[in-house]
Amino acid sequence: MKSLLLMIVLFGALASALPILPENEVSEEDKQLAKKYIESYYPVSDKSSVFRSKRSIIADDKIGQMQGFFGLNVTGKLDSNTLDVMKKPRCGVPDIGEYDTFPMSPKWAKKDLTYSIQNYTPDMEHTDVDQAIERAWKVWSDVTPLTFTRVYGNSADILISFVSGDHGDFFGFDGPGKELAHAFSPAYGGDVHFDEDENWTKDLAGTNLFLVAAHEFGHSLGLGHSSDQRALMFPHPTNLTQNVKNFRLGEDDIKGIQSLYGAPKNVFGQSQVSEPPPMIASKAPSTDLCSPHLAFDAVSSFRRETLFFKDSLFWRKYPQKEDIEKVAISAFWPALSSGLDAAYEATAKDTLFLFKGRNFWAFKGTATEPGFPKTISSLGFPKMVKKVDAAVYDGKRNKTYFFSDGKYWKYDESKNSMDKGYPRKIATDFHAIGSKVDAAFEQNGHFYLFRASRQYEFDSKNKKFLGAKKSNSWFGC
Repeated sequence: MKSLLLMIVLFGALASALPILPENEVSEEDKQLAKKYIESYYPVSDKSSVFRSKRSIIADDKIGQMQGFFGLNVTGKLDSNTLDVMKKPRCGVPDIGEYDTFPMSPKWAKKDLTYSIQNYTPDMEHTDVDQAIERAWKVWSDVTPLTFTRVYGNSADILISFVSGDHGDFFGFDGPGKELAHAFSPAYGGDVHFDEDENWTKDLAGTNLFLVAAHEFGHSLGLGHSSDQRALMFPHPTNLTQNVKNFRLGEDDIKGIQSLYGAPKNVFGQSQVSEPPPMIASKAPSTDLCSPHLAFDAVSSFRRETLFFKDSLFWRKYPQKEDIEKVAISAFWPALSSGLDAAYEATAKDTLFLFKGRNFWAFKGTATEPGFPKTISSLGFPKMVKKVDAAVYDGKRNKTYFFSDGKYWKYDESKNSMDKGYPRKIATDFHAIGSKVDAAFEQNGHFYLFRASRQYEFDSKNKKFLGAKKSNSWFGC
């Protein structure tokens, strides 16, 4: 039920237990705080033994349960360390041991989820918020078969918003430094609220949005809390702030989420727990990956991986591994042995399309579809179009954008025909990149258009320019 709202917190490691405070030395304010804490996070049963004061009721066994969870000295009585923990900001879900899920293990029945950012905090640039949220979802998509696509409006599976105080869900926020955020379980929609009274940041100067969001999204997907202090789903994951830039889920988090949704699929459609499938490949030297002049012929997703094509090779980026592999195109697709012009994956069809000159091929995995190759004129291009420079698939709308010689077309994958009103000039609608696109792909509702050694990020719905960076930034360069 909605009382299972969840709040994450970033704060310091727990100290060793201190001596128990006599009841008459516990202030009335602290008794009230402890009462509320136990009622919220360690509900009292009819059989619980309690001690009573004029204005508070606190269950001794529940205090002991709380102390045990946080590694404190288990006394069943209030002591300084116990009160210190109770005064820290924290998540609102009841605490449980090891990884766990909500009662009845609610989860999403589908693998492809959508989310919508309803509004923005004034603390951060919009692009920084978008990137933090996108990265937080990727934490979970990297280790499951789930995908998370940004959409706009109220039709998304999960709505994300910044609010303060009472905001209509009966669980109002309490000002800065306490409840940072909360989220509903999948049984109640998975929506996430961030407290606007916090100072949200993209770094550690305030409350790091990425880390909080990643924790909350775990709850939105069905996870409860973990007692493993190294886990993202531990209520107080302060140790994780040291690795925000290179954050990776711990084993406990992975076991928990995969207990609900399973492991991700590799390029051949098989379950993948930690290691990628064997490849005819060699690891690419870092000098290749991080050359300041590196430009791509084509880029495409491919069954949850991303492929970056250059000449007769492509780099294969796995969702779970930092290592990048360099592979000969012919090792996967023998019909193609040299540079491609464009590539895209129509995920609704589980089909990869590769373009070279006037021809294009369709593949299911590595197998060529019957009837291919075909000429690009079969897609509806006029004869004057000699080749496709780049292509990107918009899965939300089942449309593909084709770029060629300063113009672009929009193709309806359902109707197998070009949309009316095209071509249009690239510079008119994607003004930041100019009139030329070398490669393109889509991720989480954003188009990434490449020109020479730069990539340009656009909102896929309204083509709003979001920023530019080096093409090889995907490799950590």
